[in-house]
Amino acid sequence: MQLEIPKKLSAFVEQAHMIAAEVFRPISRKYDLAEHEYPVELDMLASIMDGMNEGDAGGGAGAGKLKQQKSEPSGRQGSGVRNGTNMSTVLGLTELCWGDVGLALTIPRQGLGNAAIAAVANDEQLKRFKGCWAAMAITEPGAGSDSANIRTTAVRDGDHYVLNGEKIFITAGGRADKVVVWATLDPSMGRAAIKSFVVEKGTPGMQLVRLDHKLGIRASDTATITFTDCRVPKENLLGSPEIDVKAGFGSVMQTFDNTRPVVAAMALGVGRASLERTRELLKERGILGGYERTLLGSTAAEAELYRMEADLEAARLLTIKAAWLADNGIPNSKEASMAQAKAGRAANHITLRCLQLCASVGATQTELLEKWARDSKILDIFEGTQQIQLLIIARRLLGKSSAELR
Repeated sequence: MQLEIPKKLSAFVEQAHMIAAEVFRPISRKYDLAEHEYPVELDMLASIMDGMNEGDAGGGAGAGKLKQQKSEPSGRQGSGVRNGTNMSTVLGLTELCWGDVGLALTIPRQGLGNAAIAAVANDEQLKRFKGCWAAMAITEPGAGSDSANIRTTAVRDGDHYVLNGEKIFITAGGRADKVVVWATLDPSMGRAAIKSFVVEKGTPGMQLVRLDHKLGIRASDTATITFTDCRVPKENLLGSPEIDVKAGFGSVMQTFDNTRPVVAAMALGVGRASLERTRELLKERGILGGYERTLLGSTAAEAELYRMEADLEAARLLTIKAAWLADNGIPNSKEASMAQAKAGRAANHITLRCLQLCASVGATQTELLEKWARDSKILDIFEGTQQIQLLIIARRLLGKSSAELR
């Protein structure tokens, strides 16, 4: 088993780290304080990121489409083991979020909605939506962690679907040029009737209601949008328009198999940033040495840092595995949830504990530690809370359906 970063991706990772260090870090506090102000510095990154994601029709944050292999479950078919878009996405975002999570979420054409397009769009749609900036609208006032409770409706009317409903907590919802909206074709049919639709910004009946004030990731806008008799061309439905009760809503849920490792990668970045800065600050004050002492012979602060570093490394390996499985056409739903559950929880603990270890220095705005602690919380919530991830993992391990294990 080879766990090193593939050589072909080394330059990509270095470039992402350079962007984080030279662009994100210097303006991180500026846009944390200037919530809802668009980071104009990111415009110059758009073409660079487009080049880094060349060949990925779904966009940078989306990762690649997972295609089932018919044989060789190890992933070692004739073409060999692949390290593709999914791997490069998690490695790149880990570095970018070492710089700033909110800024990483608001790079043009790198929206989470691009993940939905990459996951389930057909070839014509991939070509048509290439280069777009797509947000993703799933959560509703009455449907939070359980996506099956979605009540936004989509009714077929000739060559269009008519959407009605309200969506909240839409990342980049005010800035993206398209929004991927989850809606049900028939509320009485349950999960199977849920489909995703690409809605162009400015479509009549689509209204941006507000931008929310948040605890963290303030550089990224989070929107509430309503749909009132909003007509969407039938060609903008992603995946099959047929309601397949046996298949459920697996096609739209496949979006999460792409985005959960992405969220885990974000958590890895901010967790690593906190650990590195804490080690620097404690070393400057003579509280911390190098790695020359064993765990039992180290100070309490050193021992705690050792444990947190080990926790983050475990999360990193889970995240890499989830991305590798997707790149090699192997179903990764369980592993994607494991990666996000572990990384989200680890980042929350690490950022808060690092803030405490640095005492008053960590709590001031002269350091980014307090900001990283605030930013990390969302990484244990969006794309499925910690509790939802553990429930999904339990279902996969026990072979239970959502109806059998709730």
